[in-house]
Amino acid sequence: MAGTGAHPLARAEHFIWLTARVLEQRRFAHRFLDGDPDPVETALTAYGNEDGGYAHALEPDLRGPVSQPLHTAHALGVLDSIGRCEGLRVERICRYLSDVSTKEGALPVLLPLQRGYPAAPFVPLVDDPPAELLATGPIVGLLHRNEVWHAWLFRATDFCWSAVDALEQSHPYEIEAAIAFLDGAPDRTRAERAADRLGRLVRGQRLAVLDPARRAEYPVAPGYAPGEHHFPHDYARTPGSLARRWFSDEELERSLDHLAAEQQEDGGWPVNWRQWAPGTALEGRPLVTLRALETLRSYGRPLG
Repeated sequence: MAGTGAHPLARAEHFIWLTARVLEQRRFAHRFLDGDPDPVETALTAYGNEDGGYAHALEPDLRGPVSQPLHTAHALGVLDSIGRCEGLRVERICRYLSDVSTKEGALPVLLPLQRGYPAAPFVPLVDDPPAELLATGPIVGLLHRNEVWHAWLFRATDFCWSAVDALEQSHPYEIEAAIAFLDGAPDRTRAERAADRLGRLVRGQRLAVLDPARRAEYPVAPGYAPGEHHFPHDYARTPGSLARRWFSDEELERSLDHLAAEQQEDGGWPVNWRQWAPGTALEGRPLVTLRALETLRSYGRPLG
């Protein structure tokens, strides 16, 4: 077992073994210790429901046994990370997505089934929730990127294009969802045009902290926690993302320096969103840590 050595990866490994759920431990082992993908898929299965969706706090800010689109998006992200976005499991997921879609053929952030179970207070619970890019965009982009073909995708893709084209005022998580869609959208020419426009919006509305040393000068979106800023690396998680074009080399390097420096003494990275229950903070940090390691590695930063 790794100790708390000087190298970022060794320190992160110690943190993961000390604090993470089985799923995140298996994901870490697969991505950074040459582990087999099968145990990741096995661990993910525990969060699945009979309806093809996922629940049981897979997305830590939603608790309880009812399937939700945000849990299911999380599950697809796990499958994508192990190269298993195919087959019967994904077919059942797409059927679930079709079943819970709104009349527009797209996904709400939170289904009213959540009523009676704990959920983060910043996730609105309403009786007739609208379809939103926040929930739909990442799923549609991921399925397209994995060349998944399902009837649900046709209307959901149209919804995402309309939502992206309509964006004028936005906030960081919605922009993340938009770029996740655009990075996988089959119409690459249209995606590049849309991404260029979003990049101008991000810079114009100061939705990315371009100089971490001056982060206090940047606004925080309404409803976000104090200090819940986003940085260039939050949008351009890999060099291949269309969002990479939004930032100069210098801006991105400063952002990655800041990300690397955020590793805490215990080896994990902090969460910066609003904390509302002890368990969500404990479960969120390993997820953020995995994402930080993936981002740093994708840009060739040494992890040790």
